[in-house]
Amino acid sequence: MYRRILVPTDGSPLSEAAVAAAIDFAQGPAGSEIVALSVAVPAPAFQSLEGAMPYDPGLQVDVLLEHAQHYVDAIAARCKNAGVRCTPITCSALDPAEAIVDTVREQQCDLIVMGSHGRRGLSRLLAGSVTQAVLASAPVPVMVLRPAAQGAR
Repeated sequence: MYRRILVPTDGSPLSEAAVAAAIDFAQGPAGSEIVALSVAVPAPAFQSLEGAMPYDPGLQVDVLLEHAQHYVDAIAARCKNAGVRCTPITCSALDPAEAIVDTVREQQCDLIVMGSHGRRGLSRLLAGSVTQAVLASAPVPVMVLRPAAQGAR
């Protein structure tokens, strides 16, 4: 079965559902380990404008990494309570999909479990789709959880 399951998280409810699914998989007979990943994605730096407040990208990344660490620590605690081994990882990257695929290779994961917000049309064009990019370049199977349909139980 799967030895190491990568679960990328942004702390959203959909990511939390992916964590729950990964824990269910990991509790199976194979005794898999979860690799919890949160990628801190800094906003693009803007040119300093006269009269504007100074911008410190290092400070922004530190704050984002702190939030990312909080997410993966929470996953590690959930895994521990479920009797599942977990390796929490954070990183900073401009391209979260690339960071996810790099982590798969570095950590020798053999499955990715992640959520997809299911954006379509203009919202997908503007926000992009990390899930689509991962599906296109992942060297391992990807299990994608979608949001439940409105009103579905």
